[in-house]
Amino acid sequence: MKKKFSFSNIFVYVILIVVVAFFSFSAPDSFLTSNNIFNMLRQVSMIGICSVGMTMVLLTAGIDISVGSVIALVGVVSALLIANTGMPVALAMIIGVLVGTGCGTISGVMVAKFQVPALIATLAMQTIARGFAFILTKGIPVYGLPEDIKVIGQGYMAGIPIPVIIMALVFLLGWWLLEKTRFGRYVYAIGGNEEVARLSGIDVKKGLLKVYALSGFFAGLAGVIMLSRINSGQPNTSEGFEMDVITGAVLGGVSVAGGEGKILNVIAGVLIMGVLSNGMTLLNLDTYWQWVVKGAVLLFAVAFDNMQRARSARIAAEAAGAEA
Repeated sequence: MKKKFSFSNIFVYVILIVVVAFFSFSAPDSFLTSNNIFNMLRQVSMIGICSVGMTMVLLTAGIDISVGSVIALVGVVSALLIANTGMPVALAMIIGVLVGTGCGTISGVMVAKFQVPALIATLAMQTIARGFAFILTKGIPVYGLPEDIKVIGQGYMAGIPIPVIIMALVFLLGWWLLEKTRFGRYVYAIGGNEEVARLSGIDVKKGLLKVYALSGFFAGLAGVIMLSRINSGQPNTSEGFEMDVITGAVLGGVSVAGGEGKILNVIAGVLIMGVLSNGMTLLNLDTYWQWVVKGAVLLFAVAFDNMQRARSARIAAEAAGAEA
């Protein structure tokens, strides 16, 4: 049976084309240059990496608003280990990623085992992680890091920024996990109907724990890339970062109600956020107005998602009535 065409399936790509065209005409001398494109992709890479974990969380009808603070904590911990103990950069970064994974795991335990609402659990983790980042540094950025720390965040491989390569690999991993594994099927099932998933024999608690742990892992990975980019441990970095991550995922068609969304479309959603941020900066739009625009984009994306779900429910009800 031939699958019926749906405009919602290509909606995110239409938006991407529109925003690229707008900024191409608005800033023709600076937007479509190769340097700016690579810079934009490098900037969006951390959003993209975190969006893979966020997609998994949203698919279970959850949310993780702690990613920005986890990125800051990971960067601070890794920087302190390098600067104060002389630990090798690679080992310090691995420990940093483990710290991020631990933060996600704690959130997962709160959600899965103690049934704390995801918003509250990750809000608490957001505050805790940011607090520890400031406690460890006493509010002072960590400097004096070796030059080789810049490789991951500022280096190139075959002419492509290394963060972009890492983002591509993470998206490939996310696609494989969600589309080709039992874990992915369980994630969709939990988000579609948690009770039905439980009655079907799915270990819902274990599934939720894995999802939040993965979100923490990807935030940790983004944290060490951020550290490498700015070459210092900044306790106040990535404030509001989760806003761009959530917006990118929702723009990519991931339903906030859970159970619906494809990782490939999230790539387009993340690129939209990157193009918006880059384009508005090139046009010298005030930072506060950039916040307004991004907030409006998130509201629009959620409203569109709700309209599509309501339309699908109405069509299903009409079809059921016709059969009866």
